[in-house]
Amino acid sequence: MKPKQLANILTRILGLSFCAHGIPTVISAIIFGIGLLVQNLHDGNQSGTNHTYYAGASMIYWVSSLLEFATGIYLIVRSRWLVDKLFKDEVE
Repeated sequence: MKPKQLANILTRILGLSFCAHGIPTVISAIIFGIGLLVQNLHDGNQSGTNHTYYAGASMIYWVSSLLEFATGIYLIVRSRWLVDKLFKDEVE
């Protein structure tokens, strides 16, 4: 197997790993966000704790997990281009 082919396969596997790590975090962020929404609707007042902090933290967690998932998709789709850029000086 040539080094470019191996690098292409490893890049795709890395992309799959990013996607596999991104899916559970997206799901848990959605569940946490729904729980926070239900709690805010049930309480009616926001005097006990700082709900905007929790909402902001949930949004940051959700966005970071989506970025991780999008990076995985990008690595899978553009792996050949990326490997060509990294190995452009290497002769087969």
